[in-house]
Amino acid sequence: MKKVAVIQDLSSFGKCSLTAALPVLSVMGSQACPLPTAVLTAQTGFSSYYCKDLTNEMVHYTDEWSNMGAAFDGIQTGYVTGEKQIAHIFHFLELFHRDKTKLLVDPVLGDDGQLYKMFSTNLVDQMQVLVKTADIITPNITECCLLTGISYEKIKRYKDQKSFFQAVEEAGRLLQQQTNAHVIVTGISMESSNEIGNLYVDAEQIYLKQSAYNGESYSGTGDLFSSIMMGGMMRGQSIKETMVLAQQFLQAAITTTSLTSFSPKEGIHFEQHLNLLF
Repeated sequence: MKKVAVIQDLSSFGKCSLTAALPVLSVMGSQACPLPTAVLTAQTGFSSYYCKDLTNEMVHYTDEWSNMGAAFDGIQTGYVTGEKQIAHIFHFLELFHRDKTKLLVDPVLGDDGQLYKMFSTNLVDQMQVLVKTADIITPNITECCLLTGISYEKIKRYKDQKSFFQAVEEAGRLLQQQTNAHVIVTGISMESSNEIGNLYVDAEQIYLKQSAYNGESYSGTGDLFSSIMMGGMMRGQSIKETMVLAQQFLQAAITTTSLTSFSPKEGIHFEQHLNLLF
């Protein structure tokens, strides 16, 4: 069985991060080995939450796993609390990132054109270095802009679909050129659009996959998407094939959720659709 080290937070409410990654990777046939960056009572979109930063604990995971001779087929990174944790991730990669180890970096930095208020520009600088080591990067548009220096405001000013997607493609292509990784820009949608999509860019191709969009932004969908992409890599699936699977899974779960009174900040009802990932 393939083993994946998953480096991100554990939020009790919000159905995101580790509570999303663990069931997805498990049902897709991999053993998920969590390395928590923080423990939160609820994801940061809630009006009140408690966060226990685990920066000082991360080294113990690295040391103990090294002592026991652990090896990983995949490494997946997500939410970190700051640039000190990026330094720990670099140390982790020195020990466990081998030639055949697949690395997926979800560069959690911001949304809606803004860096998250708990982060500094120093974290952006460190994330720019980290993504250059990745096989797959899964930023949203804001994160793609932060990593490349492209203007988010300029992209969002385009009102016709062709120009908008060309601008997103430009940002994705630049990030791909800077990192030589497979880049998937996630959650792409124009204002008032009834479609949302993900754009895959590598050195040879561009691929856009769109789905129906109900206008809501649900907690954890990006984490679920990234985890499915990692699970697909571990199964030897192509990126395109896995993208289609991820969007079918998310669309089914979002449709189910939309029929309930569940708040978007609480996530989506994905559990009953895990059978789609077998």
